[in-house]
Amino acid sequence: MRAPRTRSIRVRSIRGAALACTVLSAAGLLSACGLGGADKPTIAHKHSLTIGVKADQPSLGVKTKNGTYEGFDVDVATYIAARLGVPKDRITWRTTNSSVREKALADGTVDMIVATYSITAKRKRTVTFAGPYYVAHQDTLVAPGDAAVRDVRDLKGRKICAVTGSNSWRRVIEERKTAAVPVQAPTYGACMDDLAAGRLDAVSTDDLILAGFAAGHPGKIINAPFTDEKYGVGLKKGDLEGCEQVNRAITAMYQDGTAARLLRKWFGESGLKLTTSVPQFEGCS
Repeated sequence: MRAPRTRSIRVRSIRGAALACTVLSAAGLLSACGLGGADKPTIAHKHSLTIGVKADQPSLGVKTKNGTYEGFDVDVATYIAARLGVPKDRITWRTTNSSVREKALADGTVDMIVATYSITAKRKRTVTFAGPYYVAHQDTLVAPGDAAVRDVRDLKGRKICAVTGSNSWRRVIEERKTAAVPVQAPTYGACMDDLAAGRLDAVSTDDLILAGFAAGHPGKIINAPFTDEKYGVGLKKGDLEGCEQVNRAITAMYQDGTAARLLRKWFGESGLKLTTSVPQFEGCS
């Protein structure tokens, strides 16, 4: 007679655990449940999203005076969120500078990052990347009257901006073996201020970033690109389901003409050669 009682207790325990998981799910804490093995957190089924973007990169991610964000990255993120079932009014935007991107994803401060986030082997150790959603190219911006810099090799002995958390300056010095002098700065906006004040000789980074700044600051792009910068959508490490859904959204964005329209909207007058075909994806890992 003891066996049926044991079975009854077990059933009640399972039902109680299921009820607890229902409550946790409503609170967005389903990963705490262990029935059948806990599912890894994913953005694939979220009701709302917190998205990390830049706040001081013209034409890419800028925080306006009224507190809203605008730019190519913001529009791309909005499109991806909509394809995931999250409308614009359920998006929370958060300024996420280069120096804190990995930490923001790891601790859940943001659900995803769309902020000129180049996919690299080192970053893939701690971040799952969807995309790329665009492939930019590193170039160099110098003061308007500087005719001596025509190639990255001409930066030898010159002061270049080194943004905390960015790899761009390292590519100039370490990969291209150019003996430039790095000068630290927190953001590319600060780099532009330093260039205008004569504290720098050049800013070398992705051409889309430079094009945005060149539209409103004194300076010229030398038009000598030397890398491929694969802009990825950063997700918490291990969110493969979310990554696959974001990749489908990016594909749709190019196929329905939205990507071409957004590129023309933000960079149509920059003189850059814009790519409007679907980039080759890195693969979710």
